[in-house]
Amino acid sequence: MVQHIVFGAGLIGSYLGAIMQLQGLSVTLIGRQNMLDKLKDGITLTDYHQHRQQVRMTGLYDIYRSPNAILPTADFLWLTVKCTGIQHALIDIQLLVTPQTVILCCQNGLGSDQQVKQAFPNNAVLRVMVPFNVVQFENGHFHRGSEGALTIEHDESTIANELQALLACELLPVRCDSDMHNLLWAKLQLNLGNAVNAIADIPVKAMLRQRNFRRVIATMMEELLAVVRAQDIKLPRITAVSADKLPMILRLPDWLFVLVANKMLAIDPDVRTSMWWDLHQHKQTEIDYLNGEIVKWGVKLAIPTPVNSAVVQWIKAIESEDMVQGVSGQDMLVRLNIG
Repeated sequence: MVQHIVFGAGLIGSYLGAIMQLQGLSVTLIGRQNMLDKLKDGITLTDYHQHRQQVRMTGLYDIYRSPNAILPTADFLWLTVKCTGIQHALIDIQLLVTPQTVILCCQNGLGSDQQVKQAFPNNAVLRVMVPFNVVQFENGHFHRGSEGALTIEHDESTIANELQALLACELLPVRCDSDMHNLLWAKLQLNLGNAVNAIADIPVKAMLRQRNFRRVIATMMEELLAVVRAQDIKLPRITAVSADKLPMILRLPDWLFVLVANKMLAIDPDVRTSMWWDLHQHKQTEIDYLNGEIVKWGVKLAIPTPVNSAVVQWIKAIESEDMVQGVSGQDMLVRLNIG
């Protein structure tokens, strides 16, 4: 039987692994024991469309606590650790990978797949975009709180189509796309708001309802668009609004934004970003792979990116506990010198 291994039992990894189990696939979920303990009595999957399923995972392993455990090798290895955990994971997955293993990189941001390709140059490595948020309400209950389809990179093989057929269900829309480079840049544009959400320390929906926070995000997006134009990248549309129009929409007055951008607000009121969760749990964030990528490319292309640069430093100050989360939209505008 084809063996799937999900390496990284976080929010996305646990949700994805449970979907595979629900779909009748042979799947092993590998993670830290403190998370696995929350899953051993069963997993509840829900989404903002009110779908609900119960599933019991049969393959849960903590290779850090049981390094001598005999695990199957992977036909498909879904790497769901954060960008900051890639280097360590590349060591840990050595015994799980064969020359035939397809490795699927499910990270936010840009660049982490290159590290995987360097470590496993002879394996097929496909990128996966996860556009939706997953939150954990209680032990074993994972909730998809926003729209978007899991998107698998379509190469010259039929792998992506086969995986789409296996995984797609009510709780997990799945699609394929051959233009993953540009698609991930488009996703990065949306992810620039993660840092604002983490700094503001409020749910995403509440953040988006406040124009001052949206003005910060719009300014960062404009810096990204300048970098993108310099590289002649054409951003595909992944929201109801085209990439170049998003900053204008975000700057609308609150009453008009609610009317025009109702789909952007079609998220559960409790959803927060993964960066908020990282700071809340005193973990290193993925800021270097998100806003930091804009700063890096800005330097290469001699394009100013002052707001993204300041936000990167702000997040790092919170990581080092030199600053704390929680600031108003007006204060954020002032601190970032946005007029």
